[in-house]
Amino acid sequence: MNLKSVHQGILTGVAIVLAACLCLPVSAGAARIKDIAAIGGIRDNQLVGYGLVVGLMSTGDSIKNGFTKETLSNMLSRQGLAMRDKDLKSNNIAAVMITAVLPPFSKAGSKLDVMVSSIGDAKSLLGGTLLMTPLRGADNEVYAVAQGAVVIGGFLAGGNSASGSVSGKNHTTVGYITNGALIEKELQYDFEKTRQLKVNLYQPDFTTLTRLASTVNSRIGDVDVKLVDSSSAVIAVKNSYKGSIVSLLSAIENLDVSVDTPAVVVLNEKTGTVVMGENVRISTIAVAHGNLSFQIREDFNVSQPLPYAPRGTGGVVDAGRGVTMGSGGQTVVTPSTQINVAEEKKALTVMPRGVTIQDVVRGLNAMGVTPRDLIQILQTIKAAGSLQADLKVM
Repeated sequence: MNLKSVHQGILTGVAIVLAACLCLPVSAGAARIKDIAAIGGIRDNQLVGYGLVVGLMSTGDSIKNGFTKETLSNMLSRQGLAMRDKDLKSNNIAAVMITAVLPPFSKAGSKLDVMVSSIGDAKSLLGGTLLMTPLRGADNEVYAVAQGAVVIGGFLAGGNSASGSVSGKNHTTVGYITNGALIEKELQYDFEKTRQLKVNLYQPDFTTLTRLASTVNSRIGDVDVKLVDSSSAVIAVKNSYKGSIVSLLSAIENLDVSVDTPAVVVLNEKTGTVVMGENVRISTIAVAHGNLSFQIREDFNVSQPLPYAPRGTGGVVDAGRGVTMGSGGQTVVTPSTQINVAEEKKALTVMPRGVTIQDVVRGLNAMGVTPRDLIQILQTIKAAGSLQADLKVM
């Protein structure tokens, strides 16, 4: 076999693969199972802890609050200093709560980002350092330990008692420590002994879940999918299954499922936002929308006499200029009011039965309505019983 025939064979194979890919059906509105559902038992876990931030520039807690003083005393006692009954006065420390999220399958020695939040009367955590703090889960077990320099990305300035000037940027009593916690304890997952997997939809829907079950049953072998409710489905792994459960989960979560959504219209009058789903339908209805506007304009006309009047008017004679100054003239103000009434002439627009969202938007845009007008129109259509959708007002 020469090199030319080998090259032609490779090109022929590539062309066959491309043709096969182009012939694959593409489902409209499809999404991967991993994007619309979660596997039961695989989730994040929240951690929390209480600790101290030290090294502040007189922006910490006042020791008059009891918990900061008690915490400082306990911390110094653990370092071998007997400070239980001492009068502590330090505003360079702050009592804080530390929060973090422990992802599933995290291993011991991995690092987590933590959030540090003041719970006392500290003014700023700028430049502070968090002392070693254990982070506990809901079961009161320690899963991580946090420590490190706090970054807040802001500043806070002050002033004297007379001016009371304060200038700040960002939130100075909450900070972050990137990779500030070390995982000490792992969450245990044993999938190899699992014979049932539960899939939970993020948005419960009977139609979507039925399509999901049908797709898994037809595309994955040696499994049986049973619907539980509108949100959950149980995937039973048959005894004949010989592969890895991890590989099975990977295959399942990458399957495409056509997602069905209910007809919903969301209105936010505060921002003038209108969001409508593709399944929104409107029954036959006639809509007219117009605005009646009044414009009232009031002007004041001022009649001001001349500063000098001719002779013989009874004014005071100015011998030097030879004119008589007008002394009997008066300034008169006459109001003038104009009222204009304008009404938009909008014709009735008939929307036929069962129109789609594109038809609705096209028809309302033709009427020249604004988003805020659209909110009122949709509410009125819903009140008339012609909007086949759930109307949510925020």
